[in-house]
Amino acid sequence: MKKFRKYIFLFPLFCGLLHSETPEEIFSRANELYKAGNYLDAIKEYESIIASGYVSYELYYNLGNAYYRNGQLGKAILNYERAAVLNPREPDVQHNLKLCYLKTVDRIESVPELFFIQWLRVIASLLLPETVLYSFLSAWILLFLSLAIMYVTRKENILRILKVMFAVSLIFVILSLLMMGIQTFRETTKDKGIIVDKVVTAKTSPDSKSIDAFVIHEGLKVKIGDMVDNWVKIILPDGKVGWVYSYQCERI
Repeated sequence: MKKFRKYIFLFPLFCGLLHSETPEEIFSRANELYKAGNYLDAIKEYESIIASGYVSYELYYNLGNAYYRNGQLGKAILNYERAAVLNPREPDVQHNLKLCYLKTVDRIESVPELFFIQWLRVIASLLLPETVLYSFLSAWILLFLSLAIMYVTRKENILRILKVMFAVSLIFVILSLLMMGIQTFRETTKDKGIIVDKVVTAKTSPDSKSIDAFVIHEGLKVKIGDMVDNWVKIILPDGKVGWVYSYQCERI
């Protein structure tokens, strides 16, 4: 487990009359509690900063460390994932995430994707969203022009060229749309969650009396769907769907 972060850059609270301490002071005290082995109190201090509306990858990282030392694997993974969203290239965060995932109970294989979807994911990861958008607009314009000219010309040689242009443009329009969808889905984190309870029995419907769907354990990353009262629908990597209490699964 990598060491915690010693520094954090946060703005002081404007309401000084209501709060005698700045987030930096609370963060420093939480770090001292962590070093003293008082992980539960350190967690409370870190969480109080977040509750005040201040976040950073260092804060989530240290909170993840405190939860890990306190034996709460699910909460540790949740905060490491939140730190990774803010700073995805930080090696210490990625190291601790890999370490924690090795300790999880569930080993669920994802539904295999078609080979061309995998290729599109690779290409979409290499291109900027603006580049994909411009490609889509250019292909759409060529598609419209080629179709419009085909309706007004009768020359066979020009029609052959236009048909090829139309087919190529249509392919690029479809591919661009797929890549935009992939990039949008990749950049969305609101639909991802972590199971934070030790053992969770998912139900087939948002009702405690409904049939058990499956049993999962803390630290598992899932996709979050609809919410009904205090229930949330989750989708496992293998496509299984179930309902759990909202406090058992927290959004990243």
